[in-house]
Amino acid sequence: MSGSAEPVNVADYERLAADALEPGPLGYFAGGAGDELTLRDNVDAFGRWQLRPRMLVDVSETSARTTVLGTEVASPILVAPVAFQRMAHPDGEPGMARAAAGAGTIMCVSTLASARPAEVAAAAPEAPRWLQLYVFRDRGVTRALADEAVEAGYSAIALTVDAPRVGWRERDLRSGFEIPAEISVPAVAAAVGSERPMTVADVFGLLDASLTWSDLEQLASECSLPVLVKGVLTADDARLAVEHGAAGIVVSNHGGRQLDRVPASLDALVEVVDEVGGEAEVLMDGGVRRGTDALIALALGARAVLAGRPPLWGLAVDGEAGAHRVLELLRWELELGLALLGCPSPADVTPEHVQRRA
Repeated sequence: MSGSAEPVNVADYERLAADALEPGPLGYFAGGAGDELTLRDNVDAFGRWQLRPRMLVDVSETSARTTVLGTEVASPILVAPVAFQRMAHPDGEPGMARAAAGAGTIMCVSTLASARPAEVAAAAPEAPRWLQLYVFRDRGVTRALADEAVEAGYSAIALTVDAPRVGWRERDLRSGFEIPAEISVPAVAAAVGSERPMTVADVFGLLDASLTWSDLEQLASECSLPVLVKGVLTADDARLAVEHGAAGIVVSNHGGRQLDRVPASLDALVEVVDEVGGEAEVLMDGGVRRGTDALIALALGARAVLAGRPPLWGLAVDGEAGAHRVLELLRWELELGLALLGCPSPADVTPEHVQRRA
């Protein structure tokens, strides 16, 4: 891609990805649960806020650099876990890892990745990465996945708590789409000791729907990595997460893919920050499509945001190079937004820099 055809924002990449992907995989990645009200509201929530720039601030040296759980990153926009990335492009998760490394940010690798955690680590060995983890009824499977992450140099575990069962995703039901047989979940298959590829149904059939806060406490105490809890939408659950050992909270509704009609992640962010923001780092995902979206989340107390679909659209369009370009676009938008907002760094963004739209 070159010249006037070069995509200039995430929406451009989303349109190109819709052309690049077959209808089934496109619906899988783009779709949400039920009527997709939460899916849409995640994006719309950012439009309910306005930025309040301050003038005559020295922004001659502006940087988006910050730290997340002590790890320095080029911007507070991380790569959210997205399953089966080889279904979007043959570069898959290893390509996404290289893209994130090139953009100087953290990639969170899905339990349902189409590559082993060690393979993803080997693609960008010097880059920071996290593992998104589900808890299985057989705790040996959970421990095997966590152990592989530790051995492969991962720096955190993001325990997903909002998916005891898979959401009701009607796009896939209408199309009859199923993950192609050649796209497997090799990390889970290895942990289970399965000699055949595992389907999504196989994996979700092994998850532990009886998971409680004591299980989080056990994981946090046994694992040598910090554990974030991903999928929190209320202050009460954020408090419980911190009390049971969470090092961080990811305010998330699973990209609108689990329970429809729950609040947009951005709308839930404030109460979580108010409750535990002084004790644990609070992140959010869902609906981030612009660098200025990240600015709004920062102003409302998020340490960082995770973007899932945007770099996935880049991957679908142009593999590793496309994912890297999307991450760079988001960082450039954020850096420009910081300068125009009157904030030399993410740490300078405060609640006074935003207001609710009238």
